[in-house]
Amino acid sequence: MTALRHAEPCMGTVFSFDLREPYPGDGALEEVIAWLHWVDATFSTYRPESDISRLARGEVEVGDCAPEVGEILALCDRLTEATDGCFSAYAGGALDPSGVVKGWAIERAGSMLRAAGSLNHHVNGGGDLQLSGGPEPGRPWRVGIADPLRPGTVATVVAGRDMAVATSGTAERGAHILDPRTGRPAAALAAVTVVGPSVTLADAYATAAFVMGEAARDWIEGMTGYEAYGIGLDGRAWATAGLRADAPGQPSTRSGRSTMSTRSAIESATRCGRKG
Repeated sequence: MTALRHAEPCMGTVFSFDLREPYPGDGALEEVIAWLHWVDATFSTYRPESDISRLARGEVEVGDCAPEVGEILALCDRLTEATDGCFSAYAGGALDPSGVVKGWAIERAGSMLRAAGSLNHHVNGGGDLQLSGGPEPGRPWRVGIADPLRPGTVATVVAGRDMAVATSGTAERGAHILDPRTGRPAAALAAVTVVGPSVTLADAYATAAFVMGEAARDWIEGMTGYEAYGIGLDGRAWATAGLRADAPGQPSTRSGRSTMSTRSAIESATRCGRKG
């Protein structure tokens, strides 16, 4: 199956697209790319004229900003509650919803492509992915998870269709993830990857799980529809039961279509979405 690929610098990283047949309609990818740059212009904490920067300085109210700003801040509040404070839009003391904006943008970009007729694609934003369909009939997407302690190597692989994969760790940017409860960098894990139906939530959960450290394993075990793979500072790896069940020693997702839609995942998981 022929692939259509594109890489677009945006939000301080690179968004890459891998589209397989059937391709979206003419102009659809360009529309998605333009929207991503709008997201950057609206939510960037590095652009003084962005809605988020102006809101953080107290120059405007939420109601004066783009409607999506209120949507994202409300989601951040729900995630703070769902993660017992391990995720926060104020982790560094100032307003910064970046921990959820990128995943949300990736997921929305994938939804736009699907609406335009693209059934088999993945959108990768700085290593976090939303995957739709598969690369070819009968074959799942396979995503390599980098080993943060051995640069250039892959720790394991997750495979599946219609899934999201998000990783938080120290490999790319060092100890940059702050624990909102202390204001200091989290330093109990080397990396944690979360797999589930929604990259919006997987990205935020990976951040929270990294902050939690070893306690993240049990926390994700109790989260409906999500699994995790973690690597400790000593190099020892662990995986939640849903990943181990399919391929011991080589975590993989279940290959069938997710039974939880993105919207229902957001609604249920951000209400703490616990199993049982």
